[in-house]
Amino acid sequence: MDIIAHPLYLAPVAQYVRLFAADRLLWDVDTPFVKQTYRNRTVIAAENGPLPLTVPVVHGGVQPLRDVRISDHGNWRRLHWNAIMSAYKKSPFFDYYADDFRPFYETKIEFLVDFNMQLHATVCGLLGLERETVEYSAADAAGEEDVRSLAQPSQGMELCSLPYYQVFGQRNGFLPNMSIADLLFNMGPEGLIVLRDCAAAIR
Repeated sequence: MDIIAHPLYLAPVAQYVRLFAADRLLWDVDTPFVKQTYRNRTVIAAENGPLPLTVPVVHGGVQPLRDVRISDHGNWRRLHWNAIMSAYKKSPFFDYYADDFRPFYETKIEFLVDFNMQLHATVCGLLGLERETVEYSAADAAGEEDVRSLAQPSQGMELCSLPYYQVFGQRNGFLPNMSIADLLFNMGPEGLIVLRDCAAAIR
């Protein structure tokens, strides 16, 4: 099975549940960029609960996702990395993976799509979730599962309701559908088992 998805910023767990069950990932980078979605926002499980982190973008009117440039406004890279460290420095696997993520917050990447795709490739490599990835073409589409709606924050909760360990779980309760970074830092390689079990639960 193929799935059609948008490249999201450290996408929520739900998108990776769908990816686990797929054979191939088709990236849709040509539909118009929409603000206030996971295209440029992720949510991590911080000490006081869900914490959204938004990558600022250069506004240029209606434009396809592939053309959206990242803005340097507000020193966001430092702010995001500090927030991630604060949320996950006590997690079981942060020290193992920090060096894989830190460069994304120290190096300028011009386009949002490139930033998201490179982070995605890093996550998949660490999880052992490599899937063939190609660019989506509507002309070639036939029978794929469309999961592009998972870019909306209101979508996907039912795909990842099985709880796993979270650093602040005793304080906040289990927070579903956080960023895939939450699953990775808390569960490490066993994150793949969580994705497998979530995928099996919805069949």
